[in-house]
Amino acid sequence: MTRLIVNGRTIEVNTEPDTPLLWILREQIGLTGTKFGCGIAQCGACSVHLNGQLMRSCIYKMSMLKDGDQVTTIEGLSESASHPVQKAWAEIDVPQCGYCQSGQIMAAAALLKNKPNPSDEDIDNQMTNICRCGTYQRIRQAIHTAVGLAKKDKQA
Repeated sequence: MTRLIVNGRTIEVNTEPDTPLLWILREQIGLTGTKFGCGIAQCGACSVHLNGQLMRSCIYKMSMLKDGDQVTTIEGLSESASHPVQKAWAEIDVPQCGYCQSGQIMAAAALLKNKPNPSDEDIDNQMTNICRCGTYQRIRQAIHTAVGLAKKDKQA
C-alpha cells in the first residue's frame, strides 16, 4: 500500500508494481483528464506533475512511487480553471481536437514555474508534447498570454 497525495487529497494505492501511474490515476482514482497517447513517453498527453516536476505518467510505474509523493493532474492544477495557463488557453482558443491539451497545459505550467518569462526559443525547447492538430503557434501565444495573466494576478 502506497499513500499518494493526488491534487491535495491523500489516496491509498495498492496495485501491481508495473502498473503505470497513468492507469492508477485514470482507472483507480477516476481522474480521466490525463490522457493515454503513445505509451512510450513521447507524445506528452499523459503529462502530470510529480513532486512539482513535469513527468510522463505512462511510463512511471507503481514501483517507482514512494509514500507521500505528490501528484498534480489537470484536475488539480486549479479550481475552476483559474490558473493563468488555463485562462490563456481559453482566451487564445488553443485546442482544436483537444486530446493533447491537458498534457500541453501541464507542460506549460511547469515551464512557467521554472522560467516565468520564457522566450520563443525557451518555449520551443521545453514544450516537447506533440499536438497532432499542429496548434503550436497558438500554444506559444497562450504561454506568452499566461505570463501577462500571472503578472496581473500577482499585482491584484
